[in-house]
Amino acid sequence: MTRTIKAVTFDLWDTIIDDESDEPKRLAAGLRSKPDERHHLVLEALNRQAPISAADLSIAYGVANAAFVKCWKEHAITWTVRERLQVLLNGLGRTLPDDELDALAAAQGSMEVDIPPDPIDGAETAIAELATRYKLCIVSDTIVTPGTGLRKLLDGYNIARHFSGFAFSDEVGHSKPHRSMFDSAARQLGVELDEMVHIGDRDHNDVKGPQALGMKAVLFTAKRDADKATTSADAVCERHADLPGVIDGLAG
Repeated sequence: MTRTIKAVTFDLWDTIIDDESDEPKRLAAGLRSKPDERHHLVLEALNRQAPISAADLSIAYGVANAAFVKCWKEHAITWTVRERLQVLLNGLGRTLPDDELDALAAAQGSMEVDIPPDPIDGAETAIAELATRYKLCIVSDTIVTPGTGLRKLLDGYNIARHFSGFAFSDEVGHSKPHRSMFDSAARQLGVELDEMVHIGDRDHNDVKGPQALGMKAVLFTAKRDADKATTSADAVCERHADLPGVIDGLAG
């Protein structure tokens, strides 16, 4: 027997937030790009202790980032910023005092809060309408900005108020498509997994992951449509204006 859809879960990046839309703002303000600024902050911190070249740091950063991606993709775990920095330091055979490492992690993790990217057109209106009929939860991987910072972004967009739950990978302990992310959302909303539909832009994480758990899934393609031709999604949605109708259609 098919259950009634009672709840909707949302991916964040390129589903609600326009990923990298903060970079033009940084450029206009004369600031470094986020990757360059992260490198610069680490370079400054390490050079205060002992010299290191930008070239050596760049190589180590590449190795540490590759290790992060392998852990993320193969084991569904996203290291916190502090953990990523510790892996970087271990690779270099270097250390930083705990207070400096904490400050460095906080500075890197706050960049997208200090200069926020933009929400995708129509996101707040669609979410507000869906919240009148369904319980809503964010289910999002945290790559650099932690869950605490992402809540601040959503507050700034006046969107957080529509959500009854938040499942961020740095807080849950796993990333999508791991079951624990969707279990966390179901617990927070007080529903069963097969009473939820998930919306996101990546077929592997946001469609096949939830479908394997008995959920329905919508591929959202406003900013990223690379998976559109091969997706197994129950529906494809190209813009937020159409999203309430798409969800209502899946709910019957």
